[in-house]
Amino acid sequence: MDNHEEVREFLTSRRAKITPEQAGLPSGSRRRVPGLRRSEVAALADMSVEYYAKLERGNLAGVSPAVLEALARALRLDDAERAHLLNLAQAADGTDVLTRPRRRRTKDQWKPHRSLQWVLDAVTAGPAFVRNGRMDVLAANQLARAFYTDVYATPGNQANLARFNFLDPVSRRFYPDWDQAADIAVAILRTEAGRNPHDKDLHDLVGELCTRSDEFRTRWGAHNVRQHGTGTKRFHHHVVGDLTLAYEGLEMAAEPGLTLTIYTAEPGSPSEEGLRLLASWAATPQTPLPAPHSGS
Repeated sequence: MDNHEEVREFLTSRRAKITPEQAGLPSGSRRRVPGLRRSEVAALADMSVEYYAKLERGNLAGVSPAVLEALARALRLDDAERAHLLNLAQAADGTDVLTRPRRRRTKDQWKPHRSLQWVLDAVTAGPAFVRNGRMDVLAANQLARAFYTDVYATPGNQANLARFNFLDPVSRRFYPDWDQAADIAVAILRTEAGRNPHDKDLHDLVGELCTRSDEFRTRWGAHNVRQHGTGTKRFHHHVVGDLTLAYEGLEMAAEPGLTLTIYTAEPGSPSEEGLRLLASWAATPQTPLPAPHSGS
């Protein structure tokens, strides 16, 4: 798959984010482009302007690791952006074949191994779930299904967190910091697109969201990526109210491309009490919970 356009837009967007002052260069006057000029990036990376221009046109095939590292330093890429650049280079020359997540069966065919569900069910203090890089929720414990009742409530969401974020108005209540949640969702999808550029389901999802959401389309065009491993988020659950939860995301060695995420609350905090109330609500016999989602 030709990823010239993806490479071109990523490098251009990174160059535009760096001011001359940040790069230790004189700002000068009469700048017609935001950020650095191509010649300035080339000088910082110790390469010719012609060669850098070739890279920025999307020609990363065969580029050496040393050149990629020099480019990453010149553009001041963070860890997530550097990994994204390496993924784009691998995709450009075809060396991503061995590291690419194996093709999964369709959503209705994939089932979590029963031991995976046992692990999820053993987590009782907080929501625990497994998602793929497209942000499909594939398996969850009881508390996660109660936590994400808004996500499951609309069949059109297909238990997809990005689709819920951008196409369901309820998400603006569920995520008090909606803009932050939206930025994170798009960055995860953009990272996955660089890591697994041949995923047709991902292309279909991005196409749908770009068509139906201006908020998504604008963020997608920014080419921001991120490593989503740990942090804190705020939520508003329609049953228990406000929750501030820490999360840990763990890549699953046995299932390449899948992430196990666990949310928890600070001991003794109102949010911990909120999770206990949510667990009690979830365990109430008259409370119907969504069935675990089958996905790929």
